[in-house]
Amino acid sequence: MSNHYPIDAREDFRSILPFLPLTVRSSAISWPVPVVQILEALSRGPSHSHVDSGELLAVSINDLRKSLGLSPLHASRPSGFSLFFDDLMNKDEAEKWFGEVVPRLAGLLLRLPELLKSHYQNAAVFNGMETGLRLLEAQQPGVVILSQVGFVCGHDCLSQELIAALLACALFCLFPTAKRDEKNLQHINFDKLFGILYHCKGAAHENKIKCIVHYFERVCQNMPSGNVSFERKVLPLRRNNSSDIFYPEADLWSKSNNSLCRFEVNTSGLIEDQPYEALEVDFADQYIGGLVLKLGSLQEEIRFAINPELIAAMLFLPVMADNESIEIVGPERFSNYTGYDFSFRFAGPHEDTKGVDLIKRRRTRVIAIDALDGPGNSQYRPEGLLREVNKAFCGFIDRHSEGEVGVATGNWGCGVFGGDPQVKSVIQWLAASQARRPFVVYYTFGLGKLRRLEEVVQWVESRKWSVSEVWRKLVEYSGLRVRGEATVGFFDWLIPSSRDGKRAGQGGAGM
Repeated sequence: MSNHYPIDAREDFRSILPFLPLTVRSSAISWPVPVVQILEALSRGPSHSHVDSGELLAVSINDLRKSLGLSPLHASRPSGFSLFFDDLMNKDEAEKWFGEVVPRLAGLLLRLPELLKSHYQNAAVFNGMETGLRLLEAQQPGVVILSQVGFVCGHDCLSQELIAALLACALFCLFPTAKRDEKNLQHINFDKLFGILYHCKGAAHENKIKCIVHYFERVCQNMPSGNVSFERKVLPLRRNNSSDIFYPEADLWSKSNNSLCRFEVNTSGLIEDQPYEALEVDFADQYIGGLVLKLGSLQEEIRFAINPELIAAMLFLPVMADNESIEIVGPERFSNYTGYDFSFRFAGPHEDTKGVDLIKRRRTRVIAIDALDGPGNSQYRPEGLLREVNKAFCGFIDRHSEGEVGVATGNWGCGVFGGDPQVKSVIQWLAASQARRPFVVYYTFGLGKLRRLEEVVQWVESRKWSVSEVWRKLVEYSGLRVRGEATVGFFDWLIPSSRDGKRAGQGGAGM
C-alpha cells in the first residue's frame, strides 16, 4: 500500500480502525470535538480541569466515554480509581500525578491522531509485506513496527511514544470493545484492572498497578525515542513453495540428526535478567498478556507489568493457535520487583541499559508461547508431546538470520498450567536445537523436580545424542507413563540410579 494513499484507503488502517476511539473525516484522523475539549481542559492541569483526585478522574473518564458513544464504566471501576489514587497513593505522589502526569497524558492523547498519521506515512514495505499498525489476524504471519521514522524492516514497529499514547487510551478506558470478542482479542482498557482492586484489595494487585502507573510517570518525565516490533509467527500446517519451514509431524523429530545446542542450567536468577543475546520466553496464555489487566501476578503478568509496552500487543494480536507464537522486540523495562504471585511487589524504578539495534529497538526479544493448560496425562500422549515441541519450535525458529541469539527460558507451562517440568525442559531443548539456536539458558527457579537437570544435560551431552535420539527416549518414557508402567520422573527413568544401577520402568541407558 503506497504511503501516499489517503489514510482511510489503507487496508492496514481500515483493519484496526474499528478498535480505535478515533474518527476519520475527509481522510483525516481526529478525535470528536467534545473529546478534544475535555482533553484540552485536562492538559491544562487541575486548576483548569478540576481533576485532582481518582474520583474526579473517573468522572472525567466517563465524560470522555460518553463523548465517544461508549457506555459508562461499571459501578465498581470508578471506585477502584478512587481507591488507588486517593487512598493508596501518598499525598505527594498524588499531587504530582494529577498536577503533572495526567495533564501530559492528556496532551499525548491529543497528539494521537498526528502520531498515527506520521506512523502510516513512514510505515515501510519489506518484501511486499506491510508493516503499519493493523489487526494481525490468526494464521496471517506479519509484523507491526510502531515508528514515526521510515526504515526498511520486515516487522510491524511502533515507536515508544505512539505506544505510550495507545496505553494512555487504555488507562482512560477509551478503546471501543464491541467487536473485540468476535475477533478473539483481549480486553485492553484498564477499567477491570482498577475494578478488581476495589473488590479484592490485594497487595500484589495494587503493586501490579504501581508498576504500570510508574511507567506513565517515567514516559511523561522523559519520553523514550525507540521503536518496538510485534510479529505474529505462523508455521504453515502444510509445506508450501514459499517456505521450507512448516509445522512438523512426529517423523521430523524422530529422524532429526540435528545436534543438541548448548544448555546452561541456573538454579537462581530471572529470565529477564539474562546477560546474553537471547529470546526471553513469555510463559504465555493463548490470549497474549494473560491476566495482566485482570487478577493475576504470575510470570506473564509480571513481565507485562515491568515492561508495559508489551501490553500494546493486546490491542491488535488475537488468540494464538497451536502453530503460532508472538515475538516482540524492543520493549523497555521500567520497574524492579520482588516476589511472585501473591507476594509480588513493585521495588522501584529500573534503568534499562540494553543497547539498541539498527532500527532503534532495544535488544530485548520476548517470545510468547502458550503451553497446554491442565494437560494431565494427555501431555504424555504422542499428540501432546508433538503439540508442545512444535509450539516451542514455532517460537524459537529464526526467520530473520539473527545470528548468535539463543533462548532464555524456564519452567514453561509448569505452574498453574500443570505441565511436567522434566518433560517440558527437555522439549524446549529439542525445539531450540531443531531451530538451530546456539544455546538455551534455563532458569529452574529452585524447583525441586529439576534438581537433576544439570546432571541429565551432562549425561546426554556425554553420549553426543542428536535431537531424534533424545526425542525417542522422551516418547518411550511418555508411553510408559500413559500405560501406568513408569512410576518415576523422566530424569530418574533416563539415568541409571547411582544407588542400584537400575531405572524404574523398562529401558536402559543404551539406544
